[in-house]
Amino acid sequence: MFLHVKRVSHIKEYVLRIEFTDGAIKDVDLRGELQGEVFEPLRDPSFFGRVKINEETCTVEWPNGADFAPEFLYEHGTDVKQVA
Repeated sequence: MFLHVKRVSHIKEYVLRIEFTDGAIKDVDLRGELQGEVFEPLRDPSFFGRVKINEETCTVEWPNGADFAPEFLYEHGTDVKQVA
């Protein structure tokens, strides 16, 4: 089974809350991952907050085309406890 991003929301600064297609919900802090030319604009928190899901690739993406693989996000995320 392929892992995809189902929902994303910008929580704070460089942290995203991501729901994956396997049902997991994780908070992912990308502060230490914004290296390189394509990620430079994401260092601006207001630009970072413009994250969305690319419907074709099924992962997070920003207006400049920067993205992260769902597997990378899953591995680097912290599980969020669900309240029933």
